[in-house]
Amino acid sequence: MAGSSRYTAILDANVLYPILLRDTLLSLAVADLYHARWTATIHDEWTRHLAADRPDIADKLQLAVERMNAAIPDCLVTNYEGLTNCIELPDADDRHVVAAAIAGHADAIVTFNIKDFPAGVLEPYGIEVQHPDEFVMNQLRLQKIPALSAIKAMRARWRNPERSAAEMIAAFEKRGLPLTADLLREAEALI
Repeated sequence: MAGSSRYTAILDANVLYPILLRDTLLSLAVADLYHARWTATIHDEWTRHLAADRPDIADKLQLAVERMNAAIPDCLVTNYEGLTNCIELPDADDRHVVAAAIAGHADAIVTFNIKDFPAGVLEPYGIEVQHPDEFVMNQLRLQKIPALSAIKAMRARWRNPERSAAEMIAAFEKRGLPLTADLLREAEALI
């Protein structure tokens, strides 16, 4: 597929690393609220760091990657590498993300590292950068019922350990998503 008629976002490695955020972003994508995309390089980056920090789950990460790729149709961006050297960023190691966004026809890059993706570099390509808190909050505001349903279904899947809605909301806040937490508090009975 050359592009998507839905809002498309490249998910940077740092938003795929934390399981709560990864599960949330994927749940919203599976609910068809936006088109999530990434690359094999992005997968390599988040799984390598997570395996180093959590060797107890390192052997499960390849299965997570396979399930992610299977859950989201047309998620893997390919043939972006040739664009990488044409992009100027504060951190050259992030050029592959912008190249993937261009090749993947993305509307946004979702990342915690907003400053690493200057608007002046992205604007000519019609790409914006969004903090994950802003991105998830936007999904909740734009498509409230489907987004809340996706988050409720996500929480229902959690078994080890199970979490109450209040515990999940507190986890969002603890993980740097206070705006999302505030919106979910207003709808706690629904999730």
